[in-house]
Amino acid sequence: MRFGVDEAGKGPVLGSMFAAAVRADPAALPDGVGDSKGIAPDRRERLGESIRKVADAVAVAEIPVERIDDPETDMNTLTVAAHGEALAGVATDGLSGTVDAGDTDAERFGRRVAGRVDATVTVDAEHGADETDPLVGAASIVAKVARDAHVTALSAAYGAVGSGYPSDPTTRAFLADYVDEHGALPDCARASWSTCEDVLAAAEQATLGEF
Repeated sequence: MRFGVDEAGKGPVLGSMFAAAVRADPAALPDGVGDSKGIAPDRRERLGESIRKVADAVAVAEIPVERIDDPETDMNTLTVAAHGEALAGVATDGLSGTVDAGDTDAERFGRRVAGRVDATVTVDAEHGADETDPLVGAASIVAKVARDAHVTALSAAYGAVGSGYPSDPTTRAFLADYVDEHGALPDCARASWSTCEDVLAAAEQATLGEF
């Protein structure tokens, strides 16, 4: 029995980041487990359900916008926190496994994650582990399914928000329209992101141009 941990939603300008930990026998995982980004949403959801059925334990941690915008922290630290909080939900003494390194220094990232867990665990960290380690791939899928559900909930609350990524024209249009209508960013926006600063600056410039 081993574990795998990965996160989803590190880069979006809207909504929370999620991390998932899966404790399971790798041989029990369904076929097709791998990096969630290369799997269609419907298939991701089906795989996520199958993973939960065969896993010994699954845990998901959410890092909301309020924590992401906290000036006392940074995304590297929050990624460590997300992995650690998810891993704590499945960790038992003596357990070992792999996390997808969210830092240029993979060894340091693994040490920092292990330091967030009360249980005595052995944490290996590798870049691109979601493509090479089945359990990390499984965690990637579970985390992305959680993130997908979160974005669906945002769409239900706000209307079309797109994927939430800064490169998505629908997301950028949503932010610009919301600021134009309300004079402020929506609560779901990561105000500390440069995308939000750009949207606010553009709205201010447009207002000045009216005078």
